[in-house]
Amino acid sequence: MGIVIQNGRVINPLSGIDGIYDLRIDRDRVSAIEKRIDASEGDEVIDARGCFVVPGLIDLHVHFRDPGFTYKEDIKSGSDAAAAGGFTTVCAMPNTSPVADNPSVIEDVQRRAAEYGKCRVYQVGSITRGMEGRELVDFAAMHKAGCIAFSEDGKSVMNAALMRSALKRTAALGVPVFDHCEDSNLAADGVMNDGERAKALGLPGISNAVENTIAARDIMLAQETGAKLHLCHCSTQESVDLIWDAKMKELNVSGEVCPHHFLLTDEDILDEGSANFKMNPPLRSRDDVDELIWGLANNIMDVISTDHAPHTGDEKAAGFIKAPFGIVGLETSLALTYTHLVQTGILTMQQLIAKMSINPAKILGIDRGDISCSKVADITIFDSRELYEIHASDFKGRAKNMPYEGRVVSGRVKYTILEGKVTYDSEADQ
Repeated sequence: MGIVIQNGRVINPLSGIDGIYDLRIDRDRVSAIEKRIDASEGDEVIDARGCFVVPGLIDLHVHFRDPGFTYKEDIKSGSDAAAAGGFTTVCAMPNTSPVADNPSVIEDVQRRAAEYGKCRVYQVGSITRGMEGRELVDFAAMHKAGCIAFSEDGKSVMNAALMRSALKRTAALGVPVFDHCEDSNLAADGVMNDGERAKALGLPGISNAVENTIAARDIMLAQETGAKLHLCHCSTQESVDLIWDAKMKELNVSGEVCPHHFLLTDEDILDEGSANFKMNPPLRSRDDVDELIWGLANNIMDVISTDHAPHTGDEKAAGFIKAPFGIVGLETSLALTYTHLVQTGILTMQQLIAKMSINPAKILGIDRGDISCSKVADITIFDSRELYEIHASDFKGRAKNMPYEGRVVSGRVKYTILEGKVTYDSEADQ
């Protein structure tokens, strides 16, 4: 006997289920979804009355800083944050030390994550050795070691010929490239959106063209090579248009939006000390935000990811010019998305699940995002009625750098279940 979940609103778009059901888990699989399952059929019973019971969340874009920068985050603290946020699977970016550019790093990270068991961690491999943009990695060897995707996240492969070769090789393997779109020459020393706010604060700007030029280039290269291309942390209205055009051409191109890019604008940056609002790509204009939201609502933008980027308090206290880019997001993403997109009627719950579970699973090519009978029991249970304030002091992850302190949201994760085992229980955690 395993776990019986009772009285929850089970939403599983891939099987068409949306209603009050009980669900039974035996070992690592969903074994029954019925109107009523007796509590005696489980060793553990979870009363999910008033809660959503949905496929476990999947984040295509996190930084766990392990190996090399574990004073910011490591596999354990990152997995704790993921489980507390309702995530059962995450993809860790390769800008670690050493860089994840060889099979041994891939195997080590995934082995240690599996041993800890709080969250399934796929280590993404770099596109070039050392992320130096000069020599391609051994894609086949890294894929054999378990590398499920490749990325140069944190920068772009600026050499177009090298990027085309990378896309050809990943296309042959059938694995996606997660594309950080940034023309480093155009970006120069910019730290925030190139707009009126940057001028008022006297800070160097990053124009939309920094993202758009690489997005356009790599979509054209994907068309030429047949590659599977996923555009990370899209922030501009032009990126939405480019992805829309790619979909019209039936290219294998997808795009993600992070909560900070559909919630905040550069006008939220009040002064030079507001470094928890510093991220790359930067917070953009209201017009960009409106277009990103439109793209999400109309299913042009496929995925909501966090770009969870931990830094220390001292690093972020260095001021807007010197502070590193990035904020944490694993423990706030679901509540922010539910509050600002679902409760406002912009997205349906089915769309939220698609963008935070089903579509990420499809892009990765894994059999997740589905809690039908016989499927792996990766499940998130959250109470959308619970109102609370976000406080970094409550986070399970090591880092606290985020711009939402004191913001009121709806939707607290109550349980996260990975392969039939509870990895997060909000009541036990108190």
